[in-house]
Amino acid sequence: MENTFENRDPKPFLRKGWGRPLNHIPAWLKNKYFLSATAFIVWLLFFDPRDVFTQMEHRRELKELQESKAWYQKEIAKESTEAEELKSNPAVVEKYAREKYLMKRENEDIFIVPEKPDVKN
Repeated sequence: MENTFENRDPKPFLRKGWGRPLNHIPAWLKNKYFLSATAFIVWLLFFDPRDVFTQMEHRRELKELQESKAWYQKEIAKESTEAEELKSNPAVVEKYAREKYLMKRENEDIFIVPEKPDVKN
């Protein structure tokens, strides 16, 4: 047989599958349930107002606020016990006045020595 233009197949690339790109895609990628589930997951991950990244940020912020709340509750408990001591014990009142307000008795002198910050060379 002679190899002339008339004897050649007019569309040889279609027989080999080059003309139909959807033939090369696996069947599970063409499944409508897989495509819709993938689209749904992508929507939830990136485009939803309550997406995953925003939720992670809110949880981090909540953890910080809970730690702050615990610290403030501890400080409130400490201050309330100090206030109760101030109400009931005159020696504590005198100590508080000497430390916080630098009060002194008539025959005393007060020397204030500033603390040096640690200087590391």
